[in-house]
Amino acid sequence: MTAVETRRASPSVHRGTTLLTIPPETANPFPVVDVRDFAFWYGERQALADLTLTIPRRAVTALIGPSGCGKSTFLRSLNRMNDIIADTRHSGDILLEGVSLYGAETDVVELRRRVGMVFQRPNPFPKSVFDNVAYGPRINGFAAEREIPERVELALKHAALWDEVKDRLDDTGTGLSGGQQQRLCIARALANEPEVLLMDEPCSALDPIATEKIEELMLELKENYTIVIVTHNMQQAARASDHTVFLNMADDRAGYVVEEGPTLGIFTNPKNQLTEDYVSGRFG
Repeated sequence: MTAVETRRASPSVHRGTTLLTIPPETANPFPVVDVRDFAFWYGERQALADLTLTIPRRAVTALIGPSGCGKSTFLRSLNRMNDIIADTRHSGDILLEGVSLYGAETDVVELRRRVGMVFQRPNPFPKSVFDNVAYGPRINGFAAEREIPERVELALKHAALWDEVKDRLDDTGTGLSGGQQQRLCIARALANEPEVLLMDEPCSALDPIATEKIEELMLELKENYTIVIVTHNMQQAARASDHTVFLNMADDRAGYVVEEGPTLGIFTNPKNQLTEDYVSGRFG
């Protein structure tokens, strides 16, 4: 068995400053996210209509569809980032590990730690590289200050950035290249020990070389994390994802699920003509 095969056979998760190996037979076999008849409104405008789907564990799920169909709205619903927008409401439910995200007892701060987010444009804090990554462990009280350097190093290694910045940890994060800034933001999210990582068009502002590095990173991270990515790039969805959800807009402009399933099937043998038309570039 090769080293890669060994890693895949015995996936590991980051807990504290160690990597704990979890045998595959003990891993939870159920979808990490279960969406049940979820609808969403901005004021009187309905953005999403009765979404029902599941997001598989330790895989990359791509959300595709034309602009305005609600992809980013749905992504932000997975960690309740939409809560900060006035006059919004929802119906239905979204479950994380079988527990409602919208339950009365849900701790939204803890939810956003468990479901981290990387935005379309890199947004490092105006702090050093080190302090960007250390921010989460410090504010969440994960560890004593003496353990923070090891946590920062682990997060940067998981984000494939350590070798490029290990001698620049005191430099400002905003001084890095665009691709490095995006990986710094990924490291900052990983330092919070999330279970799910959301990425909203993380490569749209990057050049092809930086985009390739982010895609390679996603393929590595999915061994330990569940990743959901919004992308308008069909080639990226086909290359980097395992599962694809195709959203479209109904006549009333509310986004709905046309089709979801393994990426290979969506792109080579879709069940719905709309899906075939979209992935082949005939509309959208």
